Amino acid sequence: MAKNLKTLASACPVSFTPMALKELKRLASDENTPLRIGVKRGGCAGMEYILNFEAMNKDDEMWTFEELEVVMHKEHRETLQGVVIDFEMGLSNRGFTYQNPNASTTCGCGTSFS
Repeated sequence: MAKNLKTLASACPVSFTPMALKELKRLASDENTPLRIGVKRGGCAGMEYILNFEAMNKDDEMWTFEELEVVMHKEHRETLQGVVIDFEMGLSNRGFTYQNPNASTTCGCGTSFS
């Protein structure tokens, strides 16, 4: 099992808007695992965001945001540096969005980038 190292939320490469944090905490209430944030190959622009609940691995870092535990693989830190995660509840759009200052291109749906 990985060491459960907790660092200050301010040291985390990503941040959350109040709406995103509220929705993630609501979803986390049904889970017994931390929120995983990351990236993987895929999507129409080349990379997709990972946002799900799963156990911490040995190569992960962990942060706590208002009692929400967040884990990320160490290799994803540079790619996700400065990303702001938001949650929209509009009539035509509902879900998490990502503002990534490192992305050179993004797809129309907003869930993949390069």
